[in-house]
Amino acid sequence: MAHLAAIVESSEDAIISKTLDGIILSWNSGAERIYGYTSGEAIGKPMTLVLPDDRPNEETEILERIQRGERVEHFETVRKTKSGDLIDVSLTISPIRDKHGRLIGASHVARNVTDRKQIELRLEQLAAIVSFAEDAIISKTLEGIILTWNLGAERVYGYSASEVAGKPMTLLLPEDRPNEETEILGRIRRGERVEHFETVRKTKSGDLIDVSLTISPIRDSGGRIIGASHVARNVTERRQLEDQLRHTQKLESLGVLAGGVAHDFNNLLTGILGNASLALESVSGHHPIRSLLRDVISASERASHLTRQLLAYAGKGRFVIEALNVSALVREISTLVQTSIPKNVQLRLELRDDIPLVHGDASQIQQIVMNLVINGAEAIAPNENGTVLVTTGLQNVDDHYMLSTLGGSTELVAGTYVSLEVHDTGCGMDEETLNRIFDPFFTTKFLGRGLGLAAVQGIVRGHKGTMKVYSRPGKGTTFKVLFPATAETAKIKKTGLPSLDTAKGELVLVIDDEAIIRRTAKSMLERYGYTIVFAENGKEGVELFQVLADKVSVVLLDMTMPVMNGEEAFRQLKAVKPDVRVILSSGYNEVEAVRRFTGKGLAGFIQKPYSAIALAEKVRAVVENPLL
Repeated sequence: MAHLAAIVESSEDAIISKTLDGIILSWNSGAERIYGYTSGEAIGKPMTLVLPDDRPNEETEILERIQRGERVEHFETVRKTKSGDLIDVSLTISPIRDKHGRLIGASHVARNVTDRKQIELRLEQLAAIVSFAEDAIISKTLEGIILTWNLGAERVYGYSASEVAGKPMTLLLPEDRPNEETEILGRIRRGERVEHFETVRKTKSGDLIDVSLTISPIRDSGGRIIGASHVARNVTERRQLEDQLRHTQKLESLGVLAGGVAHDFNNLLTGILGNASLALESVSGHHPIRSLLRDVISASERASHLTRQLLAYAGKGRFVIEALNVSALVREISTLVQTSIPKNVQLRLELRDDIPLVHGDASQIQQIVMNLVINGAEAIAPNENGTVLVTTGLQNVDDHYMLSTLGGSTELVAGTYVSLEVHDTGCGMDEETLNRIFDPFFTTKFLGRGLGLAAVQGIVRGHKGTMKVYSRPGKGTTFKVLFPATAETAKIKKTGLPSLDTAKGELVLVIDDEAIIRRTAKSMLERYGYTIVFAENGKEGVELFQVLADKVSVVLLDMTMPVMNGEEAFRQLKAVKPDVRVILSSGYNEVEAVRRFTGKGLAGFIQKPYSAIALAEKVRAVVENPLL
């Protein structure tokens, strides 16, 4: 008995005896360690001493079972220590009988399982985290056989856990990556870790997705590598966003480049157009060179329209909306278009003169014609003769037409429209190509054409019109563009060169960093009787103006210059002489260029490139009426 008592006393578990009413009779050292009370503090007290407040009836229920001769085994519950802490315990409570078999009490054996419970809870939480994670979390053998497969893996790869258990991970490999899993497992066997490895995997449906993999060795208690954990994140959407960002950055870069090219090109055009217009004025009325000079001027003006488009694309310009005759616009650039297409392609025009006018930007509508004609010409094989036919006409658009011809997916309103059709006898397009022709940078040619038909579609929509494409392989393609007709009549444009009164020698200060602009402006204005001085940048111009302020009648000021830009130069010119008359000169559109000068006393604006007569008219207007 002494030996048995020693075992009870030294046990790590709490071993307690109590009456059938729950009064403590004995209390071992294990009970002291678990519950915190000494035997002197506990003996004679009820077992409810260690019951938490939220379990007042638990001891009564246990005793009732004991009184029925039942045994309570491994009952996990919560008890309260002397310090008030709650602990998890596993109870085994058994009846105590006398030598006659009568129930006389109960034995209470309690084991503190708090640490185990916390470990189990952490494991449950970890299992829940793994199970419900958005990432695919997989375990596999060193041979790549799948062992576990969480819900994230089901979402990412499409297979359920039952479908892949025991299957090799190569199930997910695309055909063009047959050795990737073998290489990864080789690294795992060497104890290496594969982190943030971006690759491609195949889902159950056969789709290819971009994934970021982190694969780590799994070790046993002895440190031996027994498997691998595979964590995969679907980064397809992120990759798409990155691609979109790169695409946007590319377009922004193109915009910056386009703006710079247009600005510099306008400076060159100013020299070409200005000198050509001066030469035209200097030649007699019947001289054969006049027609050549007119062609130079016309080509320069067309080039100027192109630079306006570049500036608009770069966000540095605005379209000029006016009433236009589409047939006249097509005729105006027909020669330029013909020279832009291969010699095996004939350009034919069938244009109606009695069509209504449309509201639009002339250069933009002509750009539509250029793009569609060149697109059609390039659809004709180089070794074959073909035709591109451009027609204009009228189209009545009603609800039936919108539903039957335009498919109902249009924002047009019913009414009369001017039609522009470009038909080619080329190779035509299949359905897949037709569905992509308006995607930016999409092309069927060996070399891409930039924005291409996407730009055309944007221009058409900007003019509140629509475009329909008809095409079949081997049958050619027709683009039909509709512009809303207007009742407005065209303004009669002035022809010839108007005469100006001879200037009275007024002094004009030209501030421009381009030598060709300075020389051309000097020749132009001296032709009309003005006196010219010039400066190469804003700083030099301000310094010269400080000396000649009382003599200078007008300042022709470039907006974009090194050393000191036009905006700062304008401010300093005003500081020298508040009523100075400044004409701003820029390759940018007037709305964009003048925006920063609104309300600051700017006298005028002239957009590059300009002709001699245009510059002279602008200077004369400012001399007579100095405020813009």
